[in-house]
Amino acid sequence: MTLIKSISGIRGTIGGKPGDGLSPLDVVKYTAAYAEWAKQQNPDQKITVVVGRDARISGPMVQAIVVSTLSGMGCNVVDLGMATTPTTEIAVVGEHAHGGIILTASHNPKQWNALKLLNNKGEFLNAAEGARVLEIAEEESYCFADVDDLGTILTKDYTQIHIQQVLDLALVDVEAIRKANFKVAIDAVNSVGGIVIPALLKALGVNEIVEINCEATGHFAHTPEPLPENLVETAEIIRKNSVDVGFVVDPDVDRLAIICEDGSMFNEEYSLVSIADYVLSQTPGNTVSNLSSSRALRDITAKHHGTYSASAVGEVNVVAKMKETHAVIGGEGNGGIIYPEAHYGRDSLVGVGLFLSLMAKSGLKCSDLRKTYPDYFISKNKIELSAGIDVDSILAKMKQKYSNEQVTDIDGVKIDFADRWVHLRKSNTEPIIRIYAEAPSMNEADQLAQTIIADIKAIL
Repeated sequence: MTLIKSISGIRGTIGGKPGDGLSPLDVVKYTAAYAEWAKQQNPDQKITVVVGRDARISGPMVQAIVVSTLSGMGCNVVDLGMATTPTTEIAVVGEHAHGGIILTASHNPKQWNALKLLNNKGEFLNAAEGARVLEIAEEESYCFADVDDLGTILTKDYTQIHIQQVLDLALVDVEAIRKANFKVAIDAVNSVGGIVIPALLKALGVNEIVEINCEATGHFAHTPEPLPENLVETAEIIRKNSVDVGFVVDPDVDRLAIICEDGSMFNEEYSLVSIADYVLSQTPGNTVSNLSSSRALRDITAKHHGTYSASAVGEVNVVAKMKETHAVIGGEGNGGIIYPEAHYGRDSLVGVGLFLSLMAKSGLKCSDLRKTYPDYFISKNKIELSAGIDVDSILAKMKQKYSNEQVTDIDGVKIDFADRWVHLRKSNTEPIIRIYAEAPSMNEADQLAQTIIADIKAIL
């Protein structure tokens, strides 16, 4: 059993003894701590918290505990039932709530679940806020409400509200999508995307929809992370059904992968790149992605005379940098599209609307559209270290070794070469260094990663 407590939320496997896995007692403990934090942020106010969940098997059990605990802490609850992560985020704002809790372990397998914590803007807590919640939990410095002060529970469906917000975006061209008469496939890996994305496609005027794994049972038909190795069967279905484009989402629908009409992968990194190209062509401006995302976004931004900036890894860091630089589009290379005109959160519904608008306006087949973007390839590796090794010292030595190159150290060490880069990050949970390398070919990316691994081994 595993329980991971971090500033971004509480994640664990269901079951086991309290403290070993995400047990019911742990759910109560961290929900109560979050409620206490919200009270401290908003003294003398009746707190309202929005709760939404994905379709995983443990969802109803965890949701019942969370909702009841919030009520027991004196908080009013807006219970969305099954809702995507971005839907829950916009509901916090729409309900003028003080925060929100999303019950999802994102791309993790079915035995996992998590409490992801939002502030009153529907955005993830920052490091200081998350640390404070953990502190309250460990001290158990929360107090439950008297019977006359229990919170109310309101059930509300925000799916159609979210869909309408996507339709209302100026750059989502519903008429162009309708006229294009697209045939679209969607693989929702048996989670909440199977409810939401087909409904969105119909609202966008897509009449032919091929639904793959769209029954929201929580029994994931394949490993839920939308990576090529997990989508072989999906790609074959798309190829055989003569669709124009296929979309794949993760269980909480904040990551968007695209499959071309011929069954080839558009490449998850290029979900953001292509959508940014479309947004920048209509509304020039700046962009942001994290340090481990493809350089292709920087190239596209330069083409449109904007400024690209890189943030530390993590959605909260990307959002902070986007606000700082007034970016018009940003996100993460794992298919996370953040479009401030909608809200500051990764949103696959927004991504689908913008990508179909791009396809409709370009008149290109999906595979031909992909060919219009620069080719980069990322090699993902890690090096395991002995317990007790000073990882920070290793990273400092690597920074010194490559000091003649462009080095960024806001999150590990990233070394930018003329036409490639490598990013070294330490894990917060394991004695390993993650090594991501990008180059114009996969062979070159692999070679760069192996060179860096050899450098590290020479230091040890």
